[in-house]
Amino acid sequence: MLLPYLNKDLIEAGCDEAGRGCLAGSVFAAAVILPHDFKNELLNDSKQLTEKQRYALREVIEMEAVTWAVGIVTPEEIDKINILNASILAMHRAVDQLKAIPEHLLIDGNRFKKYKEIPHTTVVKGDGKYLSIAAASILAKTYRDDYMNCLHEEFPVYDWDHNKGYPTKKHRAAIALHGTTPYHRMTFNLLGDGQLSLNF
Repeated sequence: MLLPYLNKDLIEAGCDEAGRGCLAGSVFAAAVILPHDFKNELLNDSKQLTEKQRYALREVIEMEAVTWAVGIVTPEEIDKINILNASILAMHRAVDQLKAIPEHLLIDGNRFKKYKEIPHTTVVKGDGKYLSIAAASILAKTYRDDYMNCLHEEFPVYDWDHNKGYPTKKHRAAIALHGTTPYHRMTFNLLGDGQLSLNF
């Protein structure tokens, strides 16, 4: 079972992102405040779940969370500020929309920039440790998948309904053959020839 909270006496929001390693599409993040007594034995890191389980859990989370929100940063913004900053900005945008103000933020990963005056704790692989981060990972992942499925309708040759914008052989072959779209991240190594270098 995942842990219900880090700080029992604080209103705590879990935050996670999806789509950081993709070649195309926006990066999504979610912030979730769960009730202190929330329990769900299936809830886990979204990568450990099937698609069907993720969407079923999304309904549970949205119904039972105290508040939740999703933040988005576009490919154009990613190219301007880099993917690390974009991932953090997406989390900030998610927290911006929460209907209750958290007193502490639990962040998946090891990098974050302070949000207003709210203290935060970064947790490596936090989506496999804390319920609120796992819930955020599921919302970020499913909402981003919905978005990539919509983009696939517009540009079906890139196989986005399957790869969700990640750098598969089929995706890179389509870029080589058809070029890029307005949704591709132009600062990324789209064709995979050599190592990608990002200055964080």
